[in-house]
Amino acid sequence: MAADDVSVDDKVKRTRDLLSSFYSQDASQIHSAPANSTSRFATLDTINTTSFDADQYMNLLVHKSNLEGLLQRHVEMAAEIKNLDTDLQMLVYENYNKFISATDTIKRMKNNIVGMEVNMEQLLDKIMSVQSKSDGVNTLLFEKREHIEKLHRTRNLLRKVQFIYDLPTTLQKCIKSEAYSDAVRFYTGAMPIFKAYGDSSFKDCKKASEEVMSVIINKLEDKVSSDSESIQARAEAVMLLKQLDFPVEKLESKLLEKLEQFLEELDLSKDTSVDSANPHESVNEGIESDSIPPRPEVPTREFVEAVHAYHVIFPDSEQHLVKLMHDLTTRHFEAAKQQIQEQVSSAKLSNRLRFIWTDVLLIDEVLPEAGLQDFAFEAARDVLKQYVTSLFSYLLHEISDALLQIQKDNIGEEYPLRAALEASKNVLIQGSTKILSDIRYLLDEDLGLILKLRGMIIGWVQEGFQTFFKQLNGQLLLLSGKNVPTDKAPSGLVLVISQLSMFIERDAISRIIEEIGSSLLGGSYDYGGSAFVPAEIRHTYRSAGEKFLQRYISMRTQRISVLLRKRLTTPNWIKHKEPREVHMFVDLFLQELGAVGSEVKQILPQGLTRRHSRTESNGSTSSSRSNPLRDNRSNTNRARSQLLETHLAKLFKQKMEIFTKVEHTQESVVMTIVKRCLKSLQEFVRLHTFNRSGFQQIQLDMQYLRITLKDNAEDEAAVEFLLDEVIVAAAERCVDPSPLEPAILDRIVQAKLAKTMDQEPATS
Repeated sequence: MAADDVSVDDKVKRTRDLLSSFYSQDASQIHSAPANSTSRFATLDTINTTSFDADQYMNLLVHKSNLEGLLQRHVEMAAEIKNLDTDLQMLVYENYNKFISATDTIKRMKNNIVGMEVNMEQLLDKIMSVQSKSDGVNTLLFEKREHIEKLHRTRNLLRKVQFIYDLPTTLQKCIKSEAYSDAVRFYTGAMPIFKAYGDSSFKDCKKASEEVMSVIINKLEDKVSSDSESIQARAEAVMLLKQLDFPVEKLESKLLEKLEQFLEELDLSKDTSVDSANPHESVNEGIESDSIPPRPEVPTREFVEAVHAYHVIFPDSEQHLVKLMHDLTTRHFEAAKQQIQEQVSSAKLSNRLRFIWTDVLLIDEVLPEAGLQDFAFEAARDVLKQYVTSLFSYLLHEISDALLQIQKDNIGEEYPLRAALEASKNVLIQGSTKILSDIRYLLDEDLGLILKLRGMIIGWVQEGFQTFFKQLNGQLLLLSGKNVPTDKAPSGLVLVISQLSMFIERDAISRIIEEIGSSLLGGSYDYGGSAFVPAEIRHTYRSAGEKFLQRYISMRTQRISVLLRKRLTTPNWIKHKEPREVHMFVDLFLQELGAVGSEVKQILPQGLTRRHSRTESNGSTSSSRSNPLRDNRSNTNRARSQLLETHLAKLFKQKMEIFTKVEHTQESVVMTIVKRCLKSLQEFVRLHTFNRSGFQQIQLDMQYLRITLKDNAEDEAAVEFLLDEVIVAAAERCVDPSPLEPAILDRIVQAKLAKTMDQEPATS
């Protein structure tokens, strides 16, 4: 197939070369072989040259090809000859048609030319006739035209003379109408005539005009010195005085002082509008379109026009004027900073920056020596960075306020902790989204002042989130009472802060990353080279959440421990009376645990139900510490032998895991507090010495707790173990550890339970 394509291409090439050689003016220059070429350089391609040798070609073809190749070449050459004949025939036909068309065109041209020469002669005669009549008219009107032109020149001269004679009166009228610019224009227009003829023909007119102009000069000087006149009016007065060759240099210091005073009195703190008539027309298309600024507010425009006028009048005051322009721009940005401190919206800040940029471009046109664009970019960088910082600062305060609502009056609020947690979550997410939307609004503004700082602004936002979360962590530490005694810190707030930290670690960071990617980066978030490091923030808040939860547990445990310590230090256990009922400290203890349960139910989720019974614990299936003590032992010796058995059993029992890892669930937190409180109770018991009645009171209280804590305890085995430990500790410190009889123990406990059941409906 490839061979066929090559043969076709060769055929077309040879056909083109033959046609070119046929129609070429110098066929010898196309594919001509050198005259001194020999047969040893001959090839089969020489058939297309003018030095083609048929015998040599046949010898070469026979030498290189076999019989089948010769027959194939014969067929190809026959086909080529036929094609060439057809192509030549078509070319002849086409050329013949062109020759016929050219002949017809020549015939038509010959017919059209006939009669044209006569028409041209007639046209020439008419042109000559018109020219002769025009010359006759010019000859007849020449004298009158010269007279008219002379009269016109005389009339103009008379009008000028009349203007000179009427000049004093005209100047007086200008004074009355305060048209000083017209008076100066009239007088300067008459000055060439006064210089030429002021000492002769127009002497009186010149004198009268000078007297009037002296009055005008005095009025212009008063206008320059007047505080009631605007800066622009003063500048116009100085320009008129300069046109009258008045030495205005002595007014320079006074005018510049007035200009400084005007700048100090200029109020830039109010909201500005670039173009109140049609704000949509004032939107710039970028840096290129900023060269045609919209009209700024009138006071600033007046100030800029005055500066431009003074720059023209006083060229040596350029440095002073540049300083004034820098002061104006600085005051603009100070006003913007003041707005930022008042929590300005992104729309108002954008409007303020557009107003500033408009003034900068206007000043740059009238005073390019000031170089205000670079100065404005530096100032805008500080303002925008302050704006980004203020957004995060306001968000930090809003989150703190939402958390502090817990410490305020919550009357009528059934779940204050849950409400505070949800409010703080919403403030965090919605506040972060609002920050990104405000920054996006600024970046979408086609303003040269912002476009050049776009990359910096995005970097500041990412850095702002990194700093914000670090500052928020510090703020949460302060709110949790880091430097406050545990008993004075609000425990519910600490629990809310713990869950807020976990929310930030698990959910908030991911959502903020997505918002940053979609709002600012136009796609996915770039983790490399970014000032915002999500992994670091997640690690910080994961650790903070655990610490805050441990602090909550410690606060609650310490509060209950104070109650337990008071219970054990108040009575004289050596002289304790026989127990008649469960001590009231048990009710207080259960109330505190109920308060803990109420708080964790508002905030923490429920965990997996894993109730550990006594038989599932790591200890022995029977309590060698408590059960023997429950037997009715009547004498001290048997009780002491029981203590010996208890110590021996302790050597062979597996260690009970009491202080396990705390999960962020209701059951885990409550169970941890219960374990720590019971362990504290055990240690407090070891510090006192009991008589038999005191020991029995401890036994009675623990038995009641054993029943009431059973339903709420996640790890029943641990609770049983710790209650037994308290009883054993009391027995160890008892002079006569004789327990209550089971019947008496059960009767007192059941009476307490019945009393509690009766009080609950009345309370509800």
